[in-house]
Amino acid sequence: MSDASTDVWLVVGLGNPGPSYAGHRHNIGYMVTDELARRMGSGFRAHKSGRADVVEGRLTPPGVPGPRVVLARPRCYMNEVGGPVKALATFYKVAPAQVVAIHDELDIPFDTMRVKLGGGDNGHNGLKSMRSSFGTGDFHRVRVGIGRPPGRQEVADFVLSDYSSAERKVLPFVVDTAADAVETLVADGLEKTQQRFNS
Repeated sequence: MSDASTDVWLVVGLGNPGPSYAGHRHNIGYMVTDELARRMGSGFRAHKSGRADVVEGRLTPPGVPGPRVVLARPRCYMNEVGGPVKALATFYKVAPAQVVAIHDELDIPFDTMRVKLGGGDNGHNGLKSMRSSFGTGDFHRVRVGIGRPPGRQEVADFVLSDYSSAERKVLPFVVDTAADAVETLVADGLEKTQQRFNS
């Protein structure tokens, strides 16, 4: 059994950089890592690799032992995140099983989420890029539901559009819950997290 205080988890928020993408459904990963950084009491800063912004710390209250966590936001578009994420994993000596990708999920209704280890990429370019760079899909995923596009709207247009006004009212709770799930995952493991959060 490894010592939880020396373990490092790499928690990656998937999204697209820049203000024009900030409110998009595809950027829920960024929103959740922002909340986690706020809980850590720290802001993102450029990593020396130059391809991602990171926050290092613990998600446990001060004085409570817990694993070190590196929050990361790649500075590239979704389809290229694998390279920067793999570089960070190598830098911090993190195995794929200690990596958490937070991402939007079309197959889950809005305001629900699921946490799992491994699996395919389900057409998600960020997951596809990570699988390709790691050579495996065996990393954790916090899958935040966005539901399917209404009517005949193209998937690409849907994920790259802002949440509806009704959804925006609920969004802070969604972000909060996903952040709670990440905290539970790194502290208590997958099984307890799934029991508590998989809706």
